[in-house]
Parts: sequence; structure tokens; C-alpha cells
Amino acid sequence: MTPKSLGYYFPAEFAKHEATWLSWPHKEASWPGKIDAIYPSYVAFIKTLSRFERVNINVVDEAMKQRAHQLIEAAGVDMSNINFYLHPTNDAWCRDHGPAFLLNKTNPGKKAIVDWDYNAWGNKYPPFDLDDVIPTLIGQKLGLPVFNPGIIMEGGSVDFNGAGTVITSTACLLNPNRNPHLHQAEIEQYLIDYYGQDQVLWVDEGIVGDDTDGHIDDTVRFVNADTVITVVEENKSDDNYALLQHNLKQLNAMRLLSGKQLNIVTLPMPDPVIWEEQMLPASYANFYIANQQVVVPTFRSKKDDKALQIIQGCFPDREIVGINSTDIIWGLGSFHCLSQQEPE
Repeated sequence: MTPKSLGYYFPAEFAKHEATWLSWPHKEASWPGKIDAIYPSYVAFIKTLSRFERVNINVVDEAMKQRAHQLIEAAGVDMSNINFYLHPTNDAWCRDHGPAFLLNKTNPGKKAIVDWDYNAWGNKYPPFDLDDVIPTLIGQKLGLPVFNPGIIMEGGSVDFNGAGTVITSTACLLNPNRNPHLHQAEIEQYLIDYYGQDQVLWVDEGIVGDDTDGHIDDTVRFVNADTVITVVEENKSDDNYALLQHNLKQLNAMRLLSGKQLNIVTLPMPDPVIWEEQMLPASYANFYIANQQVVVPTFRSKKDDKALQIIQGCFPDREIVGINSTDIIWGLGSFHCLSQQEPE
């Protein structure tokens, strides 16, 4: 029995959360020479979230729990909204290795977890054995049923409108380093069956510097049931320009289940963020929608304010919180990549 056949579905991120799940960053190789620099922004993220929802943090051991507790408490966070779980991880990217929480249409009190297989974006960064079992550990801890589809999938590769539609990218999900034995139609069926959706929309491209092979959470995000926000590059000589124009053209041709066109809001890309001659995947689309806020990565760019204003226009009832992500993005991801919501 698939989750969909049992009435389960993956809610939109903008639906009410019970909690946000994180995995405490500790892998120095993800931020070579810079890991200590990320903690002020990371703790600011936790402080923002904890104002209106619980924050659950996976830690490797008791020593890491104490270190994390000290840093968070020193920032003036209300610790009553912070929970630690001794769930050892390889890395910090909870969006991709964390649990996909499902709700049930016929029984609103019922919750379940999907534990997709995980191979660190095409076996790029072994080992990933600890990350791969995180959803099942959380399911066991919370006493929730866990579904195992048996194929590779990452949370950052999909986004949902809460009304039966999931959007993803061919660059990522059709990459032979994920599920080479599956065709596009077969992957669509997995998304429909295990996320409880009715429609899959596809764009082709990711952004330059994205080591995930084109995660959707750097390019296109649903902000309500029929509106997406999508990044565009304004500089025609930038390598992202043609890629993102191609995605925009595809979005304009899409139709939702109702037959309606998407409302499309365009968001500028920040000025290029380059570190040690490497183009980093800096994108304002990697925002995280919390219960009463939207946390947006900023990059010390002159476009930061414009991006925050555009996102505010999409979320009139939420506070828009920009947090400097210039150091965090050296790890090739930002706030959305680091977090996974648990719906209420």
C-alpha cells in the first residue's frame, strides 16, 4: 500500500508547522576553513524559528548537544522551544536527508514519514550512511509509520502547492547518478504515490555552482496554491541568464490541475558570490517558510533589499527576516537546505 492509497499527502511548506527539524553542522569538509564562521547566522536562524514553533535538532553525541546548547542559549533563545535528539549525522543538510512528514486526509491526527534512499547527491560526498537512516530514527522516536520507497530522492528537489501539485527539475531527478534504472514517467509515479500528489510539473535547469545537480529550492518555489516565485538573472552575460530564462518559459506554459496558468513572480539573483575562485549557488529562492515568518538568505548584495521586498509581497501576513548567508553558502546550500518542516 502506498501513502497516497492510504490517504496520506505531503502538505505545502506554507501550511502550519508543528516543528522545524535541523541537523547540527559539524562536517568541516562542507565549510573548509570556515565552519566556525557559520554558527552566528545558523543560531540566528534557530532564534527566529523558535519564536513561533519548536525546533528539533539532530546531534551526534552528548558533547555536541552541550556545545549547541551553549551557542543557542548565549544568543538569548527561549530554550523551552528547543529539543535535541541524539541522532548521529554525516552532514547538516536536513532538507535532503531528513524525514518527509505526511498528513492524512481522512484522519487529520494521523502522521507518517517517508524515508527515501539518500546517496549525497549522486555519491559525491561519502560517507552518508548515518544521514540515510535519519528519517527512520525519527519515525521510531515519534512512533510514526515509515514508508520506504527504495529509490533516491532529496527534499530540496521537490516543492509543493498544497493542492496536489509537486514541481521538480529534470536536471536533478533524471540525472543518472540518482535512479538510472527509472524513466521520467516512473519517477513521476513515485512522487505521486509517496508524496500523495496528483500532478508533477518539471523545469529543466538548476543554477550554476549547485552541486545537487539542480535542486528546485534554488530556482522555483510555491508561495500559495497557484503562485510560484522564480529566480531570473538580469545580467545577460551571466551563465545563469539563459538557464533561468528557459525555466521561465517552461513555467509560463504550465497549467495546474484546474487548467489555470501559474501566477509567476520573478526574483533577481544576487550578485555572484565567489569564494576561492568557485561560483557558489547563492539564491534568494532558498528561503524557508516558517509559521509566522519567511527566513531569506542575504548575501551582502545590493539586490538584497529588492529581493526581501518581492518576497514580502508574496507573504503579506508573514514577517520577512533576512539573515546573512554569505558564509553558510560556502557549504553550497542555505536555510531551506538546512531545514525540514514537520506539519501540524
